[in-house]
Amino acid sequence: MLLFSQYVETRFATRLLAAGSAGVGYLLKDRVADTDELTEALARIAAGGIALDPEVVTQLARGSRRTAEIETLTAREREVLALMAQGRSNAAIAQTLVVSAGTVEKHVAAVFGKLGLPSSKDANRRVLAVLRYLEA
Repeated sequence: MLLFSQYVETRFATRLLAAGSAGVGYLLKDRVADTDELTEALARIAAGGIALDPEVVTQLARGSRRTAEIETLTAREREVLALMAQGRSNAAIAQTLVVSAGTVEKHVAAVFGKLGLPSSKDANRRVLAVLRYLEA
C-alpha cells in the first residue's frame, strides 16, 4: 500500500507504521514527479519494504520529541495544559479543578518552564504551550 499526500499527516503515518505491516509507503506528491524515486519506492514496497518520504520521517521524529516534552509534565500540569488547549482561562481552570487561581498560575509557570518557553515580548507562551500539546 502506498499513500500519497499533499502534506504530512502524522496520524496517518503513525497508523500505517503501527500496523507493523511490510510493503507500505507514504510519499508526498511532490516526490512523485521524480519517476526514478517513485519507481524505487514502488519496487521497495513490492519487495515487502517500507518507503517513507524524508519529510514524513522528520515530522514523526519531531512529534516524538514533543511527546517526550509533554511526558515530563506531572499529571496535574497535563490537566491544566489540556484545559488551556480548550481555551479556558486560569480562573475557569481553577474552577474546573477546584483549586485556587494561584495554584493554576504555579502549574502554568511549571508547564512553561518544563517546555522551555521563556518569557518573551515577541511570543505568547500560552499559545506555544498549547501548540506543543497538540503536536504531541
